Amino acid sequence: MSSSIIHIAIVEDDNEIRQTLQLIVDGSSGFACKHAFPDAESAITSIPDLPVDVVLMDIDLPGKSGIQATRELRRKCKSVDFIMLTVQSDDDSIFESLCAGASGYLLKDTNPAELLVHIKEVNDGGSPMSSQIARRIINSFRIIDNPLSERETEVLKLLSQGFNYKDVAEEVFLSPHTVKTHIKNIYSKLHVNNRAEAIYKAIKQKLI
Repeated sequence: MSSSIIHIAIVEDDNEIRQTLQLIVDGSSGFACKHAFPDAESAITSIPDLPVDVVLMDIDLPGKSGIQATRELRRKCKSVDFIMLTVQSDDDSIFESLCAGASGYLLKDTNPAELLVHIKEVNDGGSPMSSQIARRIINSFRIIDNPLSERETEVLKLLSQGFNYKDVAEEVFLSPHTVKTHIKNIYSKLHVNNRAEAIYKAIKQKLI
């Protein structure tokens, strides 16, 4: 919505938090908050017909979750931005919210002044995140999809250090036959034919 005033709606089931947020936002220059909802269902019914720029959405709501509400409202309200404002900081909640269409993800310990800055930021096209949330997202991109089991990785590390089959078997307290089976599985999973290729590929892909 093109206006000097940013219009906000709040979806929060805790009465005290909802009322406090509404008072803070509505009492701040450049912001208006005339609509607040205690559950997803009432928000889904009402928000599409309201002059709203940004929705502050809790996740843990009675009935439908805030993630479900965001997904449904996003389809109906193309120009509205959604900021998840929640205590949930687990990976599933973060990524499900972003996939549902949230443009920002803030924790409820965000202080009021920062919250207003973040609302303006998302209204200007940004994607505000609490620092803890941004760190979790960054870390998730560092996770390597390792096809090897923990034992296979251990065996391959020892091979890369120059251990022969017998030495590996003694080091990990397995029979040479079992070690050979692990190595066969390693070759198969990495699509290689020998130890040198396995070590090279594992190092290149940062598997060891």
